[in-house]
Parts: sequence; C-alpha cells; structure tokens
Amino acid sequence: MPLVRKSFPVGPLSCNCSIIACPETKEGLVVDPGGDAPKILAELARLGVTAVTLVHTHAHFDHVLGTKEVAQQTGAETALHKDDRWLYDNVQMQAGMFGMTAEPTVPPTIELVGGERLSFGRREANVLHTPGHTPGSSCFYVQHADEAPILFAGDTLFAGSIGRTDLWGGSFDQLIQSIRGEILSLPDNTLVIPGHGPNTSVGAERADNPYL
Repeated sequence: MPLVRKSFPVGPLSCNCSIIACPETKEGLVVDPGGDAPKILAELARLGVTAVTLVHTHAHFDHVLGTKEVAQQTGAETALHKDDRWLYDNVQMQAGMFGMTAEPTVPPTIELVGGERLSFGRREANVLHTPGHTPGSSCFYVQHADEAPILFAGDTLFAGSIGRTDLWGGSFDQLIQSIRGEILSLPDNTLVIPGHGPNTSVGAERADNPYL
C-alpha cells in the first residue's frame, strides 16, 4: 500500500504542513506544524493517523506556531535540529520582527544532528542536515520499495528558487553547498515538497533552477 500523505498550507505565511503515515499501522509524522493547529488535528482525525513525531525542517516561527497545541493534543514527540534550538526558543522575538505575536512553544523532545532515521510504523524518514537557510535546517527523505521518493525540503529549496539567507544565521554559500551535496545527489524523480509554494522534483531543479 502507498504512503499516506497530505500536504496543506497553514499559518500566517502559508507554510506547507505535511502529514505522512505508514499505511499498515497509520502511525505518522507531522512535518512543519506551522499554525492552524485545529486544522492539523482535524486532518489527522480524517486520515485516521496517530502522530508519533512532529518534525521541523527549521525553527522559523512560521514553521512552529502550531507545534505546542498539536504536541499537547496528540502526545507526539517533537524533533528539531540542535543548531536551531536558539531560534525555536526565541519564537516570540521572531514573530515580533514581522509584526506578529506568538506564544512560547514546547521544548523539543528529540534533538537531531543529521543522519538519523525517524520511524513511523513500518516506514522511516532519513534526516539530512542542510544548513544555509538556518544553521539547523534539515530535510526529511522518505523512500520505500517501488514508490517515488519524497523530500520534505523546508525553506532550503523551492520550485525555481532557494531559501533566503538574510535572516538569523543564514549563509548563501552554505545553502548552495547543502543543496548540491545533499539534495542534488538524490534521484531525479524525487518529489520535492518545499516549505512554501508548489511542489517540484530534484530533476526539474537540477535542470532549470537559476541558482543551481
């Protein structure tokens, strides 16, 4: 059976939140719960998915605003790369810089460093550390049997573009190195789900992305 997957925009900046789950066990991950927690919880219920871990591609406020409520309502673990913990702990400051407000969020329960395999039922997601947009930016790569692989790229790579590097801890050179080293090495048919905007593929970005 194919992977259970649903992606939809949430929060004030339309972050792409994704729910993925093992089709046999219905245990799943929530990628970037960036707001609209009731919407995320309703989608979990509609799909019949039990969230085991909330995973974050990075800790900018628009990717974590729903984390607290979803974690409290589901009891799921919360995973974040260690190099973005300082951003995560300062979500109120971040939101204020954009004229918005935010509540403090819950402490992460899983500290990522890159290279981990996060299990959900009989499936798993590989953690790729891809710094540049933020120091702890990470992508989550899911591959299984005859299915096309999927990469949850956060704000590292977009359709026809790349993540901005003018915010806290950003580095253009590091971002390009991350994309070339970790993402362009993946199969061309890898579906890329970015942090905002439409989906793309590794092959399409290798061929046409003006930054690469």
